[in-house]
Amino acid sequence: MRIFDPHIHMTSRTTDDYEAMHAAGVRALVEPAFWLGQPRTSVGSFLDYFDSLIGWEPFRAAQFGIRHHCTIALNPKEANDPRCAEVLQLLPRYLPKDGVVAVGEIGYDSMTPEEDEAFAAQLQLAVTHDLPALVHTPHRDKGAGVERTLAVVKESGIAPERVVVDHLNEVTVRQVVDSGCWMGFSIYPDTKMDERRMVAVLREFGTERILVNSAADWGRSDPLKTRKTGDAMLAAGFTADEVDTVLWRNPVAFYGQSGKLELDDSQAPGTDATFEGNSVLRGVRAEV
Repeated sequence: MRIFDPHIHMTSRTTDDYEAMHAAGVRALVEPAFWLGQPRTSVGSFLDYFDSLIGWEPFRAAQFGIRHHCTIALNPKEANDPRCAEVLQLLPRYLPKDGVVAVGEIGYDSMTPEEDEAFAAQLQLAVTHDLPALVHTPHRDKGAGVERTLAVVKESGIAPERVVVDHLNEVTVRQVVDSGCWMGFSIYPDTKMDERRMVAVLREFGTERILVNSAADWGRSDPLKTRKTGDAMLAAGFTADEVDTVLWRNPVAFYGQSGKLELDDSQAPGTDATFEGNSVLRGVRAEV
């Protein structure tokens, strides 16, 4: 089983996690820029963080045979802090960098006017830089948050197939199915979704435009939840090809729209080989 985790915060994880992920089949991942657990007090701390996402973390992942990509943005939670507002002006420095495959996480935390402004501005940056967008939906009042998210996405003019609306559940998935956007599901030990519920969603809605991620971070989370979801799919009667669609080909297709996805040649679309060689595919625009 080959796995591409499309949303995981490896800055918060240990090298033991990288080793366990590789053993479980993870060969590529995307790490979105996010809130680190306490307020940042200066713009400089963002710059140091972004530098680590495009430099140190890919090096660390490569030691364990995993291709690391990232998304860059001012996250929704910190969009409410006026000390962070200047970050929006600095994002164009980072979005063209190698390995930056989307603008994200953007969207809503508390659905404030400040979040509205940052969300709209960063969707425009995605359009300007020809990148997909990774959208965070609020943990509270999620139905209203998804409705508002989809309205802002539509107003922005970005193509819906270049947007993934993440942290969905059974209640909100139908809204996004009808929008044309991609659907993201985070599999967590206690909150969000679990493997059993994810299998039920896949049975009802199929595998098209669906991304499954662990979203593992500094909280109680599990970087092997993607593998556990694949195992649950197989146990429920899904085919190996359907599992490969959800856990590999779908994230390759979505992030491949950036033209900056980097994969080993043995991981090119349409192959089943594992990570063995050293060459890199640059500028992949996946057709799967």
